Amino acid sequence: MALFDLLGRTWAMGIVWQLYDGPQTFRGLQARCDGISAALLNTRLKELRVTGLVTRCDEGYVLTELGQGLSTLLRPMDDWSRQWAKAFEAHTNGAPDDDP
Repeated sequence: MALFDLLGRTWAMGIVWQLYDGPQTFRGLQARCDGISAALLNTRLKELRVTGLVTRCDEGYVLTELGQGLSTLLRPMDDWSRQWAKAFEAHTNGAPDDDP
């Protein structure tokens, strides 16, 4: 449950997601996270570092081995979420509402 608590925090999972492709600088992460505030990004990076999912390197921030393992587990959710989004869009755009 501690992992779900951590990942459920604003932008925590998004930061892990953005680091999947490799190291990012603070400003690079901020841009990739749709302009997350510097204060919030700093807080989340500290939390992710303390929990052993992210570390610093010469190129900026990078996933640790544990962070890479987590990111690999999250990747299948990308495929599922895309299928869900298509189904949801089809349902809301064309299907009659079943609610009375």
